[in-house]
Amino acid sequence: MSDKSEQKKKYIIETAREVFMEKGFKTVTMKDIVERCNISRGGLYLYYESTAQIFLEVLKLESQEADDVFSGNISEDATAAEILLFFLNEQKKELLRKSNTLTKAIYEFYFSEERPKKTNVIKRQFDEGVKIVENLIRVGVENGEFVCDDYKGTARNIFYVLEGLKITAQTMGVTAAMVDAEIAYIMQNLGIELA
Repeated sequence: MSDKSEQKKKYIIETAREVFMEKGFKTVTMKDIVERCNISRGGLYLYYESTAQIFLEVLKLESQEADDVFSGNISEDATAAEILLFFLNEQKKELLRKSNTLTKAIYEFYFSEERPKKTNVIKRQFDEGVKIVENLIRVGVENGEFVCDDYKGTARNIFYVLEGLKITAQTMGVTAAMVDAEIAYIMQNLGIELA
């Protein structure tokens, strides 16, 4: 595929992400994306067959960008506790955003009939995240920073808390103080007291 085609696909995905953030997943049509991108219907169908296919590409882009933010903002001499706290604070920023979030669209997508049954990006991201945090906790214990007997269980629990906060943020709302309390509780259970 030519460089121009790759740029066009990237433009479509970035623009479609905005549409999904505004409208969720279930009400977005290919027409919505065509209009927002200001391209022809045939121009969109040249690259993508459905909103579900586009949404999967949006999720991949989100994951890549999250990885870039995380790896680009961690110094090489950061401790495990600093890395975990950075990660939790990045999650806090996402939770406190009133707009520009894909949370609603993600849940709508996974409850829709359009989602390919063998595709579960959320589970894959959850499992990958748990594995990364599990290894981070292991390193923290080995360095004497953390106290923990069950690395995987603790990492999984952290992600369950974050997932619950995402739903709460979309349904009832969360405040910075609420998220800070959960972060402090997570760190406290690892033997770290936040000031």
